[in-house]
Amino acid sequence: MAKIHPQTSVKGSDHSTSERETFTIWMKSLVFHGNGCTVFNSKGEVVFRVDNYQTRHSSEVFLMDFNGEVLFSMKRKNQRLRIFESWESYKWIDSKLNKEISWFQVRSNCSIFRRHKHKTCHVSLGCDKTTRRSSYQITELEGKSTFKIIDNAGHLVAQVIKKQSLSGVPLGDDVLTLVLEPQMDYSLVMALVTVDGLINQKL
Repeated sequence: MAKIHPQTSVKGSDHSTSERETFTIWMKSLVFHGNGCTVFNSKGEVVFRVDNYQTRHSSEVFLMDFNGEVLFSMKRKNQRLRIFESWESYKWIDSKLNKEISWFQVRSNCSIFRRHKHKTCHVSLGCDKTTRRSSYQITELEGKSTFKIIDNAGHLVAQVIKKQSLSGVPLGDDVLTLVLEPQMDYSLVMALVTVDGLINQKL
């Protein structure tokens, strides 16, 4: 972990940002021999983690802060057709799950007729099916590890790319940079990044 970031101190956070911020996503769990990912802020502090323990491609995962406090739970709705996956997320407040209202839904559309399969995920925010609207879109850029998130006005809100060292050397496919635009709830964005990793079988 020291090669990813030299510092590993813990940060308390309200999960919001007023200016552009950069995070490092390490596709490794803090749990020994576990599956998941660890997220560092620009100071090298661990802010988020996903731990699936011994299970890969789980149908339900939890996004937590460093202390293990659950922020979002994500659950796959349809189990059979992976090219048209649907995930629903529920927000946790004070370690309590609101089971009545899903916070967002992600639907994956894969173009199977192209030479290289291309996924575009549509994200709907809202309290119920009647008020939901397509609020964000997740689009792959150059493969399963790089993608961007745009809002319904076409504005870029976040982008994930492969991380490079200061000298320009790639750190590997399992080390990514998340660039988050201002005025975004980065716990929500990280939940979307987690779902994208699940759809692409990275988690």
